[in-house]
Amino acid sequence: MAVWALGINHTTAPVDLRGRFAFALDQVAPTLDALRQNLATRLSRQPEAAILSTCNRTEIYCAGPEHALDHTVDWLARSGGVSTSVLRSHAYTLSDAGAARHAFRVASGLDSMVLGEAQILGQMKDAVRAAEQAGALGTTLNQLFQRSFSVAKEVRSATEIGAHSISMAAAAVRLAGQLFEDLGKIRVLFVGAGEMIELAATHFAAKSPARIAIANRTLERGEKLAARFGAEVLKLSDLPGRLHEFDAVVSSTASQLPIIGLGAVERAVKLRKHRPMFMVDLAVPRDIEPEVKALEDVYLYTVDDLAHVVQTGQANRQAAVEQAEAIIDAGVQSFLHWMDQRGAVPLIQQLSAQADEWRAAELARARKLLARGDDVEAVLDAMSRGLTQKMLHGAMAELHTGDAEARERASAAIQHFFLRKGR
Repeated sequence: MAVWALGINHTTAPVDLRGRFAFALDQVAPTLDALRQNLATRLSRQPEAAILSTCNRTEIYCAGPEHALDHTVDWLARSGGVSTSVLRSHAYTLSDAGAARHAFRVASGLDSMVLGEAQILGQMKDAVRAAEQAGALGTTLNQLFQRSFSVAKEVRSATEIGAHSISMAAAAVRLAGQLFEDLGKIRVLFVGAGEMIELAATHFAAKSPARIAIANRTLERGEKLAARFGAEVLKLSDLPGRLHEFDAVVSSTASQLPIIGLGAVERAVKLRKHRPMFMVDLAVPRDIEPEVKALEDVYLYTVDDLAHVVQTGQANRQAAVEQAEAIIDAGVQSFLHWMDQRGAVPLIQQLSAQADEWRAAELARARKLLARGDDVEAVLDAMSRGLTQKMLHGAMAELHTGDAEARERASAAIQHFFLRKGR
C-alpha cells in the first residue's frame, strides 16, 4: 500500500492562489468523489482520499495500491483552473514516511502560521469526518489520521509547544491596538459567524469596544453569536450602506467571491471623513477586494499579512519544537511498521485459510475412522501424521526439485522456519 500527500500552504503559495483551491465543507464530498474516480482510471481501484482545507492550507492525502502523485497534481491543477507547472511551483508533494511526518507535524501545530496552535487539530478531525461520510476513508488513511491525533495529543501534553502562542484573532487585536489609542472607544463589525469570527469576537470583546455588530448570511446563526457579546445583528445586504459606521471590520466567510468591494469601502471612507478604518480579511478566498489596500486611511490585513505578528516568540520555543519532532519521528516509525505489517496481511490470510482447510480435512477423516470403530490412539496418530505431511509437503518438494541455487534457497528458508533452536 502506498501513501501520498499534495498541498499548498501559507509558506508556499500566496493567498489568491490558495483561494483557488479552497473547499468549503459542503464541497468536500463531491470533490473527493471526482478525485477518486479520476485516479481510478490510473490505478486498479479507487484510492482512499481526504481533503484538508483551511485559510492557510489545502492538502490532499491519498492511499492506494501504488503512488499516483503526478496524476493527483494534474487533477488538482485542473480543478483550480491553473497550469500544472504553476501549481507545482507552489506545491509540496510527499510520499510514505514524508506524508506521515507532514500529517503528524500539521496535527501538532508545527506547520502552522501560529506555532503550536490547537485549531488545526479540530480542522483535521473535521476533514477526516467529511472523508468518512463521503465513503472515501479506508483503513490506511484512518490509521494515519488517528495516529496523527495521538501524536498531537502527546506533543501538547509532553512539551510547551503551545505556550504563549499568538492566535490570528489575538494578532488582529494587537494590530488594531497599534492604530487606535483606546480599543474601548471603537465600533467593530464582524462579517461571518464561523469559528474564526467567534475567536476574533471573543478577543475584541475582552477590550470592551463601544459597539459590536455581526453580519451573516444566515440571521439565525448571526443572532446566536451576537447574543454572546450583546451585539447588533446586520443583514449582509445592509453592509454597503452601513460600513462607514465601523472603525474595525473583521471578515471570514465561506464565500467564493468578495463580499466587500472597493466601491463600498471608498464610499465608507468618504462618509467617515477619512477617519482611519481597520480591516482584517481572514477568509480564503478573499472576502474583501484586494484593491482596498491601496486606499488612504484604510489599513487592510490578510491572513498572510498577520504572519510576522504571530511569529513573535517562536524562537523561545525551539527546545519544545525539538522535543515535538522527536515524538513525531517515533510516531512515523510506528506507522511505517504498521504499514509493513499490513503488506503481509493477504499472505497471512491465505496461509491461515490453507491451514484451516488441512485441519478440516484431517478432522473429517478422523471422525470417519472413529465412527467405524477404529482404535482412538491409532486415529489420533494418523491425524497428526496427515497434518504434518501436508505441512511439510511443499518444503520437501522444493528440496528435491529445481536447480542447485533454488534448492539452496529452499534449504535456508526451511532451516529458518522449521529448525531454529529455542522454539
